[in-house]
Amino acid sequence: MLEACHERVQRSLDLLSRLVTRVDERGHDAQTRSAAADVLRYFDIAAPLHHADEEVHVFPLLLAQGNAEVHAAVLSLQDDHRRMSALWASLRQPLLRWSQPGVDEGVDEASRRAVASFRGIYAKHLKTEEGLVFPSARALMDENDLASMSRQMQARRQT
Repeated sequence: MLEACHERVQRSLDLLSRLVTRVDERGHDAQTRSAAADVLRYFDIAAPLHHADEEVHVFPLLLAQGNAEVHAAVLSLQDDHRRMSALWASLRQPLLRWSQPGVDEGVDEASRRAVASFRGIYAKHLKTEEGLVFPSARALMDENDLASMSRQMQARRQT
């Protein structure tokens, strides 16, 4: 489930990039408003749940197991979550405006830099999780642990 979320993260990041390009090239229209709303929905709702899943189920397990490389990676990922949250707060405002009819503002330089930073942090973050952190966590969990984690993750999404 965590890895499947990464596909949705990447799709949403790609949509964000296409949105910026489209606004630069053609301004705003119904498609850009819809894209802005989609990006907002993903990073306002799904991404925080995904980060919470990692913080609750994966990171504590790995921090307790004593592997120095994995420990350092987890601390870096936790820092990424804080940085992503701060960048998202700055990106959210222009996206909210862009999702509204009648808005025709372009992409300012601060937003452009925030998008690039956001994408860059996520690229490194996803690579670390998929290449080191998730396999390390999987090796420490049995089927019962995974099933319990899955149930808890699903329950968080029901509320």
